[in-house]
Amino acid sequence: MAGRTRTLVREAGGPGVSASEDPKIDLNARIDTIEEAYEFFLAYASQGLPSDAGSDTGRQARQYLQRCDTALHGLGECLTGYVEQQGLDPVAPYRAFIGVIDRDARDSRAAIELVLAQTSISSQIVDNLNASIHLRALLTDLFLIDEVLKAHQRT
Repeated sequence: MAGRTRTLVREAGGPGVSASEDPKIDLNARIDTIEEAYEFFLAYASQGLPSDAGSDTGRQARQYLQRCDTALHGLGECLTGYVEQQGLDPVAPYRAFIGVIDRDARDSRAAIELVLAQTSISSQIVDNLNASIHLRALLTDLFLIDEVLKAHQRT
């Protein structure tokens, strides 16, 4: 997914996803945010920290969780907007797969929100989040749709 333009905006309380009206820019920013968060989660999980309290890494863990949650919110609608903007045809397979992505995004958000609700976020909790089939399925979904959309742009 390298080479994607990063268009993240800063909001009060931390970074967010693209505020662009362009569905392509918004989608790219969301995917970048989700991937970056997952990469951070892998690193955080490997540190063996008993808590996120009292460390910069712990503070960052919460920020990445919040950014990822924000990027996941409305991901299906963002993808739908992009597919409509591009006039992809036949549209039915795209809509069906966007439904899969939307479900996986909602399930991933539920897991992320559960972790965020904890007063202490250990490396082990994040490691279990990383292992969640919902988050892994979502990442795989995003890899697939990203490659399909790139292939469509090349043709």
